[in-house]
Amino acid sequence: MAQQATPVRTARLGRALGPEPTSVSGVVLLLPGGEEVSSRRPSPMLATASVRTLGRRLARAGAADGLAAHVVHYRCRGWNGSEASLAHDAAWAVEEVVRRYGDVPVCLTGIDMGARAALRSAGHEAVNSVVALAPWLPEQDVAAPPEPVKQLAGRRVLIVHGTNDERTDPELSFRLAARAKKANRDICRFEVHSDGHGLHQHRQEVHALTEDFAMGALFGRAFSRPVEDALMAPPPLGLRMPLAAGFGRSLRKG
Repeated sequence: MAQQATPVRTARLGRALGPEPTSVSGVVLLLPGGEEVSSRRPSPMLATASVRTLGRRLARAGAADGLAAHVVHYRCRGWNGSEASLAHDAAWAVEEVVRRYGDVPVCLTGIDMGARAALRSAGHEAVNSVVALAPWLPEQDVAAPPEPVKQLAGRRVLIVHGTNDERTDPELSFRLAARAKKANRDICRFEVHSDGHGLHQHRQEVHALTEDFAMGALFGRAFSRPVEDALMAPPPLGLRMPLAAGFGRSLRKG
């Protein structure tokens, strides 16, 4: 018998979260976490659980503006060193958005390894903003090139990190933000005091902050005062902004 060829794995976009608008004018791509090294295919539901709730919230918030929100399903679980598999899948997803919807702005929103993929693949001309939640970043090594930041130029970037993150050192995201801020003023970073890697303790505040930032970046809505202040403040102030308890409930724009 002839040996069957192994099917080629491809990345794909999940169905639009919430009711897909008849006319799409902006897209959020949600990038789940992953592993440092793995060629295994992600478990569809487990892999996307961390971003689906956030994605549904963003879809509701942007429905009137024509927002479509999709989860990116990776080919494999791992970043895999120089292959940067998850970043390649994120870049493919942006191309797929352009193919489907045309010239619309894209906000890459990732958590953990997906946040690294969002930051790394932000150079596509369709990407106008990035949200990186608890980004997994490699420890700095003098023998290896630093994580690139040139691709963030011209994009609005929000980084959120828990101060008690034991999976990835929050100082690494601060240093990356500080390097990127030298060439791009539209970068801010919020610290979630006492929260861990999953940002579960203050999930509502983190989701409200993400909504505020994404709607402002994609559709020109006014940012809340804390986001405005973080974007305008010089380093390190704008890169160590505390996320206030109750953000989204007690704070009002203006």
